[in-house]
Amino acid sequence: MTGSRAKSAPTADSPERGHGKGIALLIIASCQLMVVLDITIVNIALPHIQSSLGFSTESLSWVINAYTLTFGGLLLLGGRLGDILGRRRVFVFGVLLFVLASLLGGLSQESWQLLASRSLQGVGGAIASPTALSLITTTFREGPERNRAFGVFAAVSAGGSAIGLLAGGVLVEWLDWRWVFFVNVPIGLLIAFATPRFIRESERHPGHFDLLGALTSTVGMVLLVYGFIRASEKGWTNALTLGAFAGAVVFMAVFVTVERRSRQPITPLHMFRDRNRAGSYGMMLSLAAAMFGMFFFLTLFVQDVLGFSPLRAGLAFLPVSAIIAVSAGFASQLLPRWGPKPFMVTGAVLAACGLAWLTRTDVDSTYLGSILGPLLVFGSGMGMQFVSLTLMAVSGVEPREAGAASGILNATQQVGGSLGLSILVTVFGTASRNEATDQIPRFLAQATPAQQQQFRRTGQLPAPWGDQVLASGVSTAFVVAAAISVVAALIALFVIQVRASDLERLRGGGAPVPGGAPGGDSAGSGSEQGGRDPGGPSG
Repeated sequence: MTGSRAKSAPTADSPERGHGKGIALLIIASCQLMVVLDITIVNIALPHIQSSLGFSTESLSWVINAYTLTFGGLLLLGGRLGDILGRRRVFVFGVLLFVLASLLGGLSQESWQLLASRSLQGVGGAIASPTALSLITTTFREGPERNRAFGVFAAVSAGGSAIGLLAGGVLVEWLDWRWVFFVNVPIGLLIAFATPRFIRESERHPGHFDLLGALTSTVGMVLLVYGFIRASEKGWTNALTLGAFAGAVVFMAVFVTVERRSRQPITPLHMFRDRNRAGSYGMMLSLAAAMFGMFFFLTLFVQDVLGFSPLRAGLAFLPVSAIIAVSAGFASQLLPRWGPKPFMVTGAVLAACGLAWLTRTDVDSTYLGSILGPLLVFGSGMGMQFVSLTLMAVSGVEPREAGAASGILNATQQVGGSLGLSILVTVFGTASRNEATDQIPRFLAQATPAQQQQFRRTGQLPAPWGDQVLASGVSTAFVVAAAISVVAALIALFVIQVRASDLERLRGGGAPVPGGAPGGDSAGSGSEQGGRDPGGPSG
């Protein structure tokens, strides 16, 4: 027994009796929700942040990008930290770092201070999020119990974006934009306080930190994301755009070389030899791109075209969270019987159908008649997929690599979302400029002298001509988003293969429950003495 395991023994009983394991799941899910919703909770507050701290329109996008870049870029290192140092202590550290950064963000008086705090939030999230997923594998028995836990985790991960929009609307309209950051402080402190009481520390696996791998992967992903963001703003032939892409290729090539030679790589490349795991990562990359784009463009549309207030805009996305939770729960209950592939295929097809439906969006659209239906179809598909993808990505992983596996899954979600959003914004910009070319002559022929003077000063078309431009760009972006979801469906159909052993594990008939899972029949069971981690079923 290691020291860390011996010290955790006094609190080991609490998760095994009564509602202790439910509280453990609540802690893990609350952390994931806090980290995920922070990507969108700030969106609705952006106009208020801009006027308060003096951001330009172009630099304002970095309030979002500073978080997603550090979050996506450091997720792999965050997963590895938990494997080596112990997942519970790393989880608590990540949560406290996130709390500190949130406090500093709310207190910011200058634009650079807010951007620095957003970057620090991304670091805290990158440490806490993959460790939270790994803690599920060491807290819940493999089989139906863990399936239910993954279902809750997946629902929170998928629905966090919609909940963030609602929370942002409430906080901005009723309090102040700074509360989108302050709200994390009490929640994070409660999570950090409760974790040692209800979650057992995992076994620490000897090893070292692959710092060169972490550095090259982080810089490579940051440059790749920045390249797409720069392309959406300045074009594909811009010197910095091309330089960012070239640098990304160089750093990612160095990263692959380092990982192939390292004895303990931050990203074990052999994980990608498993077609199911590689397919799951590819699907997550595609689906996150579509999901981030959907929330971003519909947020613009309902506020700028439909005229929704921040609070009403947030409420408009609440049905998505509900349907994702219901769909994820449905999938987790039937996974042992049918396996994950039917839900992966069906979910991707539903997501593509919802996005294809949204391509019909125009200036005459209404929320009930044109938006709600596609949202429910899309949410149903996403709930099915997230729980299935999570199970496939971490199933059969060696105990010492569970953090890395979950880190890759989270990284593909965040990087896929950032890359996809940048691509879709580029498509949106091109379509909007083309539509503006048609609308400007009509505007000049019908506008009052005052409207024409304002247009010459700002370069922005007023309603209804501006609404037409926005709607055209949004509907075109959804065409590409639907195509991305079709790619995910093809991966599910032709790459994913569910084996009999996979179904056996889902039904709870696989390897004995490892000692790291505090849900056994007794704290001193023989399986616990074996010291194995549920992240790596035998066989």
